[in-house]
Amino acid sequence: MSRSASLAIARVMAHCGGSPAEAVAYVVGAVRNDPADPEPYAMLAELHRQSGAEVAAAVAEPSSLWQFLAGSYLCFLDGDMDQAARRLGSVIGYRPDIAWGSAPWFSDERFLGAVTVTGLADASVIITDYGTDLDNDLVRECLLPWLRAIDVVCGRDPVAEQMARMAILLRFCGQADQSLALCARADAVRRTILAEVVRAGTWSFLGDRQQQAAALRRALQLDPTNWSLHLDLADLAAEDGDFGMAAELVRQGLGHESEDVTLRAAGAAYRLLDGGALTDLDLLLELAPALPHVGYRNGLIEHALTAENLRADRISKGRQLQAGN
Repeated sequence: MSRSASLAIARVMAHCGGSPAEAVAYVVGAVRNDPADPEPYAMLAELHRQSGAEVAAAVAEPSSLWQFLAGSYLCFLDGDMDQAARRLGSVIGYRPDIAWGSAPWFSDERFLGAVTVTGLADASVIITDYGTDLDNDLVRECLLPWLRAIDVVCGRDPVAEQMARMAILLRFCGQADQSLALCARADAVRRTILAEVVRAGTWSFLGDRQQQAAALRRALQLDPTNWSLHLDLADLAAEDGDFGMAAELVRQGLGHESEDVTLRAAGAAYRLLDGGALTDLDLLLELAPALPHVGYRNGLIEHALTAENLRADRISKGRQLQAGN
């Protein structure tokens, strides 16, 4: 439906039709046609003034795109800038190929001067949660207003952890250099584990395992008791075929979290591949059903089944577990 038709129906629904909530849905249709057009937002503001309770109720528990989009602007009107950002982040995450961030209110100083760095970081992470493709030219163009907002807000209120969280979005949309630069800005405020972990993820995205491992080692220096970092480094060592180092890193991690099932399973797989006993394979197969991440479980089993002199029944059991049986 065209912008003009959507707005015309919205006017009818708001007045003659007596349904402000339905009017809001039609106004959002006009926004979708051109998010930069100020007229639909003016109509939403009018509906907000005239039928505030009905309009608020229509978007209070959003489940549809129009409710999230209308809700983001209504939160802006009510001065809740963090929630405005979070709801717009949901819209962008669901349909990143539309320039939702070109909405006039999103670049308004009232928004950019009041949204907190935590609120914008929350919203930036929300964008990445939908699993949509963000690494293409169209999406990068649509995200330009959002990326400008990140720069402005980080300059106004630099908080290292939140800057690192926003750097994740930059990586997701293929802006690796900008992601690393934002991590460096975060380091200038305060060195954090998160910035190093995000940096490691960006180096992984670029295919540089050496730099990835270096970032994880720096993170481990900041928190030597972090078993998850030990496991990440062990997995990298295993990818390079150094199963002895992988087993040692898992052993160190187990010293800090001896009962973690993922760590125990990884240790069993890497010890086996470093010349360990078949009891290590038995332990892996015993623990495998309890592993929370299916892809990681299957990868460990695949590694383990490359060991020499395995009995056929163990190989069969491993394949069954990979298949989810």
